[in-house]
Amino acid sequence: MVRVGIVGGAGYTAGELLRILVNHPRVTISFVHSNSNAGKPVHHIHKDLIGEINLEFVSEISPRIDVLFLCMGHGASEVFMKENPIPGKIRVIDMSQDFRIKAPLHDFVYGLPELNRQAIRDAQRLANPGCFATCIQLAILPLAARKLLTDEVHVNAITGSTGAGQNPSPTTHFSWRNNNVSVYKAFKHQHLREISQSIKQLQPAFDKAINFIPVRGNFSRGIMASVYTKCQLGYEEIVSIFKGFYAGAPFVVVSDTNPDLKQVVNTNKAVVYIEKHDDKVLIISMIDNLVKGASGQAVHNMNLMLGWEETTGLKLKPVGF
Repeated sequence: MVRVGIVGGAGYTAGELLRILVNHPRVTISFVHSNSNAGKPVHHIHKDLIGEINLEFVSEISPRIDVLFLCMGHGASEVFMKENPIPGKIRVIDMSQDFRIKAPLHDFVYGLPELNRQAIRDAQRLANPGCFATCIQLAILPLAARKLLTDEVHVNAITGSTGAGQNPSPTTHFSWRNNNVSVYKAFKHQHLREISQSIKQLQPAFDKAINFIPVRGNFSRGIMASVYTKCQLGYEEIVSIFKGFYAGAPFVVVSDTNPDLKQVVNTNKAVVYIEKHDDKVLIISMIDNLVKGASGQAVHNMNLMLGWEETTGLKLKPVGF
């Protein structure tokens, strides 16, 4: 069994990670770290895990692990890595945005399996992609791989409230979020940097704008992205390109019917759907922001890094109606 530790264990992504790992057949959870909750049973914070896990939160980090998951807020992971030298034998998977952009000062591999599968297999340190970035890239990368992005890309994407994290804010509490939608960070969302980085990995000459309008949804989890751009190819050829690109991707489904969010909630699936309208191609992409957009993808990456079958521990059930 592989021993894993979790730092920043009280948030939504850590809770989702625990729900997956307690049922992973090749993993044992060594510790769950949280300074503010040290000594409390884990199920006092992640209440649905009562009867599933008997660990208490700890304030100390044990080096006797094989994989370390960092589930801290943006900016905190970089500080943690500077203050806590991690032995080279321990694989690190970071869930924040701190190491997603390539830089000479770190050796983290960008962990989108559908893009960097082999590099992930060889990685010792991995930066898990953002939730919006995951959903949007899955709609765009097959076109970039064929150098077919020749015009601006337009994106409208709506996310559930869990995407904002567990700490309450004026735009996350129930009475504001329920029966409500709103736009935020139009054209300047932080995930645009990693999306552009991945596109240029496949299509280096791409220099057009990605016009991204993020929307806060009035539901708790899931992302739906509607992406369109100009493309002169016909519908059948575009669908063939997408199916070919995702032929070896166990969690991406190219659907022939217009999808809905409940098809992916509580799973590590991404559903991608294509329409052609005159000279434009429309791609609808859907994921669960906490699973495929965060913790499920992190476990997928762990499986790749350790040489296991990719879907191990990730055959999760949709919630249904």
